[in-house]
Amino acid sequence: MSSKPIIQCRGIGKAFQLYAHQNDQLKQVLFGYWRKFYKEKWVLNDISFSVHRGERVGIVGRNGAGKTTLLQIICGITTATRGDFEVNGRIAPILALGSGFDVLLTGRDNARIGAAILGLTNREVDACIEDIAAFAEIGPAFEQPVRTYSMGMIARLAFAICVFSRSDVLIVDEALSVGDQIFQEKCEAFIDEFSKTGTTLIVSHSLDFLAERCDRVLWLENGVVHRIGDPSQVIAEYSAAMHNEQAMAGHQGAQAWALRYINQRGAIHHRNIFT
Repeated sequence: MSSKPIIQCRGIGKAFQLYAHQNDQLKQVLFGYWRKFYKEKWVLNDISFSVHRGERVGIVGRNGAGKTTLLQIICGITTATRGDFEVNGRIAPILALGSGFDVLLTGRDNARIGAAILGLTNREVDACIEDIAAFAEIGPAFEQPVRTYSMGMIARLAFAICVFSRSDVLIVDEALSVGDQIFQEKCEAFIDEFSKTGTTLIVSHSLDFLAERCDRVLWLENGVVHRIGDPSQVIAEYSAAMHNEQAMAGHQGAQAWALRYINQRGAIHHRNIFT
């Protein structure tokens, strides 16, 4: 494992602009120099960590913790509001599988465009295009418009493109939650094989999957790094926290239901007295 990080994040912060009214965005463009017409919602705050070459790092956190936003920043899909990061290698981002496809083009055309976007030359695309088709296993549909595809077929094609991108870093955001069982098993097999020589950064709600495959796990909580370290320890603490939260929510829900029941019974009794 190289001593120089392949991914280095330093004080990453990300805020989204929330507008109360539709015309406030236009006002911001016209008069934003003098006044701010939006509220900031910070989804990431001072995120700092590094990933070394050959390392497998998992990311956990509840919905809205900032996991996907962090991966999008590292992949260059969105920009950080503050802080900076460095990636020393080619990235294969498996995020929102197929979201960038042109549905009017065929699977082959989208595969060629997607591979080129990931940095392959025309000669490299020519050399691997049939391998992409074989890995996707969508048969004659590879020559049909993507608008005729099911979500599972789109996921297969998008993943196949990333498989043959010849990347140094594989970044996966819940790719295993889509597609059928055969597709999920193929994803897992590829990630296992890639991890032998490449670097992986994986977001997943499958804690067993992360515990078995990762060298470290990063726990994001409310946009900050709550903990990073040994997978078994971090996942155990995260699971306990989620279990306690669910138990508390269930207890509060039961109390609220009981209170509503008592109030309803009291109202019925009150009506019976005066009728």
